[in-house]
Amino acid sequence: MTGGYDLASQKKMSLKARALLLLLALQTLAVLVYTVFAVQTDGLNLIAVFIENLKALGWSGQFNLDFACYLMLSGLWIMQRGKFKASAIVAGLAAMVLGIVFFAPYVMYEMTKGKLAIE
Repeated sequence: MTGGYDLASQKKMSLKARALLLLLALQTLAVLVYTVFAVQTDGLNLIAVFIENLKALGWSGQFNLDFACYLMLSGLWIMQRGKFKASAIVAGLAAMVLGIVFFAPYVMYEMTKGKLAIE
């Protein structure tokens, strides 16, 4: 597949695709590290904080709503790519809950398997 990296045929990935892989890896790592600090500071009470921000009708709430829409879109995109098979639905739901921590590695996997071409 053009732009992807097919392990079977050992095709080379474009510079743009390699840059995207690096960005996705850095994003995943950054969010994982930040999450550790957030849990240490605020605990696991994410949903309550999220809802309170929405109810306040401020910029934090607007950002949370916008972010929730992106999470839903990423999950639906994964489900659609997988033709709504059970595994695709599970992966899509994981993306909706875990965000970039799941979505970036998913995109990286698809790229390295040649299933998602970056031109």
